[in-house]
Amino acid sequence: MVGDKARGEMNAFQRNASKETLFTLISAGDDPPKRVFPVQKKSPKLCGSNYPISIAFIVVNEFCERFSYYGMRAVLTLYFLSFFHWDENLSTAVYHAFSALCYFTPVIGAIMADSWLGKYKTIIYLSIVYVIGHLIKSVGAIPSLGNQTVHVILSMVGLFLIALGTGGIKPCVSAFGGDQFEEQHTSERSKFFSIFYLSINAGSLISTFVTPVLRGDVKCFGEDCYALAFGVPAALMVLALVVFIAGSGLYRKTPPQGNVLLEVCKCIGFAIKNRLKNRSSQIPKRDHWLDWASEKYSKQLIGEVKMVTRVLFLFIPLPMFWALFDQQGSRWTLQATKMNADFGIYVLQPDQMQFLNPLLILVFIPIFDLGLYPLINMCKFNFTPIRKMATGMILAGMAFGLAAIVEIKINETDMPRLVPGESLIRVLNLAKDPVQVTIQDQDLFQQPVEAFQNPAEYLKLILNGEQQSLRFTLQHQGLSLAFNYTVKEKSVYSLIVFEAEGSLSSHLITDLEAKPENGLAAVRFISGLSQDVNLTIDSQRFIAVQKNYSASEYSLLERDQYNNGKCITEMGEFNLELGLLDFGASYTIVITNVSGGAVKTWKSEDIKANNVHMAWQLPQYLLISAGEVMFSITGLAFSYSQSPASMKSVLQAGWLLTVAVGNTLVLVVAQAAPMAQWAEFVLFTVLLFAVCIIFSIMGYFYVSVDPEDLEEKEEKRETPSRGNMISLVTQKTKF
Repeated sequence: MVGDKARGEMNAFQRNASKETLFTLISAGDDPPKRVFPVQKKSPKLCGSNYPISIAFIVVNEFCERFSYYGMRAVLTLYFLSFFHWDENLSTAVYHAFSALCYFTPVIGAIMADSWLGKYKTIIYLSIVYVIGHLIKSVGAIPSLGNQTVHVILSMVGLFLIALGTGGIKPCVSAFGGDQFEEQHTSERSKFFSIFYLSINAGSLISTFVTPVLRGDVKCFGEDCYALAFGVPAALMVLALVVFIAGSGLYRKTPPQGNVLLEVCKCIGFAIKNRLKNRSSQIPKRDHWLDWASEKYSKQLIGEVKMVTRVLFLFIPLPMFWALFDQQGSRWTLQATKMNADFGIYVLQPDQMQFLNPLLILVFIPIFDLGLYPLINMCKFNFTPIRKMATGMILAGMAFGLAAIVEIKINETDMPRLVPGESLIRVLNLAKDPVQVTIQDQDLFQQPVEAFQNPAEYLKLILNGEQQSLRFTLQHQGLSLAFNYTVKEKSVYSLIVFEAEGSLSSHLITDLEAKPENGLAAVRFISGLSQDVNLTIDSQRFIAVQKNYSASEYSLLERDQYNNGKCITEMGEFNLELGLLDFGASYTIVITNVSGGAVKTWKSEDIKANNVHMAWQLPQYLLISAGEVMFSITGLAFSYSQSPASMKSVLQAGWLLTVAVGNTLVLVVAQAAPMAQWAEFVLFTVLLFAVCIIFSIMGYFYVSVDPEDLEEKEEKRETPSRGNMISLVTQKTKF
């Protein structure tokens, strides 16, 4: 069994952990209660207690570092989409490549700390790398600095350094905090971990709410201020480094003690190599494939590695959960950009929805520990750790099922999908009387188009090639007029019909092919006046529109009420009221005349506004956060209890790698198998349910063990040894 001291620390895990909190004790070496510190002076204590003053610096450092990481990551997907103008699949792939790298690099940090530099120097050096990465990333987000190639290079270099820094210090900081306590103060150490994990969640919660505001509500260089959204997390990381260094004279600094993860890898590698070299049927059998390492490694190490491999075998299906979970920052954020974010008293940024996860984690942990689990126990149901983890998988799968339903509803306001040989068209009749429109070889517009009639949905034009010249015939008051226009495939058009010099005329203009990105509204103007006009929509937006029904280019605006515009003509300056320009909508506004000191306009909604409210994402966040509590916290607590004290860091390394592999799976799906977003959500749902079944079967045959009992059995077992390279016939591996 895990000793009482270690059990106290595990209870701190269970009370306060989230996904992030479970990744902080990867640093290899013995369990803190059993670690032997070199003789050194006692650290000063807080207010006469047993808490070292040094832990205050460590907790503040962790809060600032987590703020910097989660704050930067919260806006990363939209940065790729809006600043680099990458498509959704590439943005998602790069986001998850970065996330995967952040969970591969902790292994490097653990090896550096335990085999070379020690925890203190590792934290210092990699934090400097971390800060440099943040600064490079912030500079790369300044639009005026070079072209897009420069921005991409700077951003990718910055992200690589950030991944190296955040991953490298991840296994060191909490373990370094535990080192500050004297061996007899295990209760205080356990409470420290509670405060430490609270600082992690607090940093995550605040940053995922604040940095999207810095990005979207603050404007710099004429657009969203990504430089500020990345710069503030960079400043917090600088503060984290300064605070950590400030406590240098108070820390207990243990020297490197060797990395057990490397020893485990060497032991496994030697066993495999030895077995492959000795495949003769004449060689006596051995009970377990790891017994082939007995020529070089001790029975105790081999026995402990056997215990670890049993649990690592259960880890094989786990990456699929993380593949779904980490899409909160990519696919779910992209989904939020296509929704209505108006909550009445506050308009939420699409990337702000991510703050719900750390908030719900803080709410769910006490509810589950103090309410749900005791209630289930009262019902005499054996809710084992494996069953809890499987339930967590089911909840995450259900969350993605809801996300698929929401996505289908969102798609109802999308433009029709454009395919080769087809285009879309509609008619805006700006004349005084109805007009009958006929298009060559097309059976469209059966009824006359009324004057200033709100246009119906776009109709489909069937072309005989990549482009085709078509004759448009207009019938008006007994007269018939014909116009020829060249139409290209996979394009969207509006036919503008208007009166000019006592007769009808027309323009064929190109419309948007898809919704504006990031919930912005698109607007263009057509002037029905006989003179050019200059429009001011807000204090920074000026638009020139030529006379005689010429159309301006589209302008992208934040969703808002625009009733204080100005229209400047040769006759003077007039007020311009546009009303609400809503999320994701596209508008054509026609200036019809000037009367009574004001401009008269007619507004047409070309593309429908987002009509699915962002609140519909709340159920999927509730489910996946509940799933995280059941899966993540239970999973590491279970694996922690199933390994010997000296191998706990190895299992935590394995746990971290499941997160990295999960993010890699998303990367592969996004790039290798692009599909409709709702279909991708369904795919991940089905995959996770399938993996849940496999995991449940594996868990059914898994027998929970007491590591101390297994250690005693291993000591009593005798392993055949016949020289340096003695082996046995191939036997089925036992995990």
